[in-house]
Amino acid sequence: MAAETTALALAALLQAVQIGLAAASMNRDVGAKWNASPRDRQPEFSVLTGRLRRAVDNHFEGLILFTIAVVLVVLSDAGSALTVLCAWSYLLARLIYIPAYAFGWSPWRSAIWAVGFVATLVMILTTLFT
Repeated sequence: MAAETTALALAALLQAVQIGLAAASMNRDVGAKWNASPRDRQPEFSVLTGRLRRAVDNHFEGLILFTIAVVLVVLSDAGSALTVLCAWSYLLARLIYIPAYAFGWSPWRSAIWAVGFVATLVMILTTLFT
């Protein structure tokens, strides 16, 4: 498996971990019964739960573009040291982003997000110019 696809697989697993962290935090706030309910009314969540839930949503958005980038690299046979570096940079940035968002590391959270976003764009642009 190419390094880029390995990074993508690990990013998907990271997303699953994030969902679990957010769910565990929600359970602490409002109980498992609410978490398993149809959620017709939104209860008041802790700041931490709100941040973890937003981090999950943010990674879904980033993961879409990263997946496109990896697919483009693999299908166009544009893999290189640069795309490997970008793929691992994306994954590392997303890993660090979780505590950065959860604990309100401002402005570092935005800078960490930017590393992953730029890495993704570089991968896409690399496929266009290879």
